[in-house]
Amino acid sequence: MADYLKKLREKTGHMPLVLPHSVVIVINNQNQVLLEERSDDGFFDFPGGGIDLKESAEDAAKRELKEETGLIANRLELFKVYSGEITHYVYFNGDEIYGVDCVYICRDYSGELKPQLSEVKKLFFCSLDDMPEKMSPRNKQIIIDLKSL
Repeated sequence: MADYLKKLREKTGHMPLVLPHSVVIVINNQNQVLLEERSDDGFFDFPGGGIDLKESAEDAAKRELKEETGLIANRLELFKVYSGEITHYVYFNGDEIYGVDCVYICRDYSGELKPQLSEVKKLFFCSLDDMPEKMSPRNKQIIIDLKSL
């Protein structure tokens, strides 16, 4: 998606764009969720990222999970799609987006945790009742929605 998005930004500048993303909520046997501390803004987030051209949302979720965490999703379950104001984000360079975020739950995974150092400071599992405060509005809503399962 990087080349496509770069070309799109050359034409649109920093104007708001609607962009598709896939996000993975990894849940371990203790019912804790995997969080990553982002390298760029220090926010706590779930693994995920942009969907490439010709790529399915599920394939993007699996790819992003492997790239950012080293984990392989053996099975994904679509949880919810988030969009609108709750997914609004302005990057450090001024690029502005509204996401259409396909969020998956993954309880069946393999591999060893290994953060992608260019994007992720650290990875850790956390109880839904002990979430860090420094999270986006979308992620705070995901936590609320997960608690209602």
